[in-house]
Amino acid sequence: MNVLKQLRDQFESALNSYTDDAPQFAAMIKPAGDPKFGDYQANCAMPLGKQVGKNPRELAAELVASVDLDELCEPLEVAGPGFINLKLRDEWLETAVNNLVNDERLGVEPVAQPRNFIVDYSAPNVAKPMHVGHLRSTVIGAALYRILCSLGHNVVGDNHIGDWGTQFGMIIYGYKHFLDQSAYEEAPVLELSRLYRLVNQLSDYHAAATQLPQLRETLAEREATLTAAQQDADPKDKKAKKAVKQLTNQVVGLQDKIKVAESKIATVGGDATLKALADADPQIATAARNETAKLHAGDAENRALWDQFIPLCLEALQSVYDRIEIHFDKSLGESFYQPMLADVVADLQAKGIARESEAAICAFVEGFDAPFIVRKTDGAFTYATTDLATVKYRIEELKADSIIYVVDARQGEHFKLLFETVRKWGYDQTELQHVSFGTILGDDRRPFKTRSGDTVGLESLLDESIAKAYTIVSDNDDAKPNGAELDEPERRRIAEIVGLGGIKYADLHHNRDSDYVFNWDKMLATTGDTATYIQYAFARVCGILRRAEVDRESLRQSGAVIRLSHESERLLILSLLRFPEALTQAAAEYRPNYLTEYLFKTAGVFSGFFEHCPVVNAETDDLRNSRLLLCDLTARVIAQGLELLGIHTSERM
Repeated sequence: MNVLKQLRDQFESALNSYTDDAPQFAAMIKPAGDPKFGDYQANCAMPLGKQVGKNPRELAAELVASVDLDELCEPLEVAGPGFINLKLRDEWLETAVNNLVNDERLGVEPVAQPRNFIVDYSAPNVAKPMHVGHLRSTVIGAALYRILCSLGHNVVGDNHIGDWGTQFGMIIYGYKHFLDQSAYEEAPVLELSRLYRLVNQLSDYHAAATQLPQLRETLAEREATLTAAQQDADPKDKKAKKAVKQLTNQVVGLQDKIKVAESKIATVGGDATLKALADADPQIATAARNETAKLHAGDAENRALWDQFIPLCLEALQSVYDRIEIHFDKSLGESFYQPMLADVVADLQAKGIARESEAAICAFVEGFDAPFIVRKTDGAFTYATTDLATVKYRIEELKADSIIYVVDARQGEHFKLLFETVRKWGYDQTELQHVSFGTILGDDRRPFKTRSGDTVGLESLLDESIAKAYTIVSDNDDAKPNGAELDEPERRRIAEIVGLGGIKYADLHHNRDSDYVFNWDKMLATTGDTATYIQYAFARVCGILRRAEVDRESLRQSGAVIRLSHESERLLILSLLRFPEALTQAAAEYRPNYLTEYLFKTAGVFSGFFEHCPVVNAETDDLRNSRLLLCDLTARVIAQGLELLGIHTSERM
């Protein structure tokens, strides 16, 4: 039962008399920001009045007269220039919340028309250990997968792993020329990762050395142009100011590129071993690409190496997924689509979507300067080709109505080109959505790395979080008035729940488009908007039920009912009834932070309820049972909400 949907449906019917965009205006009904304005507020009369040439307050009064909400709401109130304030009837709230007592779905009704979703998330390159950069896609994607499933959609979670791309050419070349056999035997994935980084570093060194003179020359030209523009610019001329700003940005961008190139050159040049390797193989990047091309062409030696590497890499990935309880229905990597790629390119050419350009095959999309390259000059296929084959397979074989890609925002341009090419290809009835996200930053507001500048490994991050959580759990337990309650195994178990939950929640509670600073103290704090705070709120509710010495299932079946007798009870009931709204909103915009925000607010509302409304020592048995039922419902909603985010709870903490 979604209260907000009921209200919007009623208003949409009334709005149809005024506009063809009734759903758009009905969507302006939202929870009131302040209880003095009711429980919900409709702000649609002002923009609609302007559109239809009608006084907003008069229009609001007409809408109030048109909707039939007598059973649900107190008489609707028109306020100010045309706001409509809606307050739910107390008796309706009582009936609605009592219906939740034995409702396993907690009021979340399955959608009337389920869609077939493909959620593409995590997608690491298999020959490298997972690192902090994989966290956001994995955690956000898994949360969206669970939320969509909870609403009744048909969802396939697909881990489109990178098991066939250019990194394998680097790894194969590294294996043939730089392998440390003993290291490979002891920790194969770490050694393969080292080989990849080494070949990549040497390739970058040569590329930087080649590009640096041109970058410096271009910088000098841009600086001269900027100086002239600054001298000639009229302070009142907006176009001139804009041109100066653009030139300034270009200069800063070039300066950054030069710094990066100089750093790459200095790193290799300052290490005698690396410099010797670089000098011995100036064409290493080309050689690595050739190894990729040989693999793709079916070279027996390279294919045998690939077959040797893949199981080891997948096993290492799975160990991390098992630890953070991430599940996929399919893990169709790039290699799965490799046999389809030639046909994809041929079909694009036959339909006039792709053509030859400078010996490569490219799709050209209006509005984009860069082409979408589907076959390179050396005959190798690209990530674009694989992505096109993937879309085709998902639509034709998996019958996808919606494909959402949970991928870094920096890939935005690629997905715009992909989606537009797919539409031109004829697949224009399927929703294609790039669910983008920002970067995890360190305290220096740069991408989060170790003190030595290396990428932070995901497993070491999990270990550190659990260790810090153990200290928090132990300190809190030791500080309890009647002495510690948890034995050592229980402390360890709870520390894992808190540590892993803290990392996931810290990622999910931010607007996914934003970058965020990774901070242990904030992440694991027992106050504020953290998983730890909400987990402790859940444990607190369970503690109340234990002190009352009630069996929760027996309480639900006892015939006891929830009665509203205090404003704090009303606020809690209203919050519990909004659980379906939070899930619907999170799914509609693919933003799990709507659910985290709801859970944090609900935990806070419960705190207010507990402060003002005695539970165990309530004045009467009926009132005691009523409030115990509210406690039970609160615990269930919090637990279910956190589970959808991939976060566990503990009844004792």
